Amino acid sequence: MKIKDVMEILDAELIDGQNLLDNEVHTACGSDMMSDVLAFVKDQSVLMTGLINLQVVRTAEMMDMVCIVFVRGKRPDDAIISLARDRNIALLSTEHPMFTACGKLYEAGLRGGCSPQ
Repeated sequence: MKIKDVMEILDAELIDGQNLLDNEVHTACGSDMMSDVLAFVKDQSVLMTGLINLQVVRTAEMMDMVCIVFVRGKRPDDAIISLARDRNIALLSTEHPMFTACGKLYEAGLRGGCSPQ
């Protein structure tokens, strides 16, 4: 699945990363706890979160994630957008709550890939 497909499925708005829309995503992770995201070891992934801070981008970068979707209509500030742009991470925003967003992507065939505990 491509980032542009994620955008369409979630009725999401592109915040930044027009040049990244054809990048592939293979898995998804939804969490507001960045410690849980760090346990998620798949690359080429999309992160769905309601958190709006620089740590979200830094965590996504560490995990080789290519896209962050801010749920519940949240929008990042300019510092977050700039950091994501520098790290080649696409940013999207959807009005859907996290549970719904995860379900829509799962229904479309995108799976999670969390490490077994």
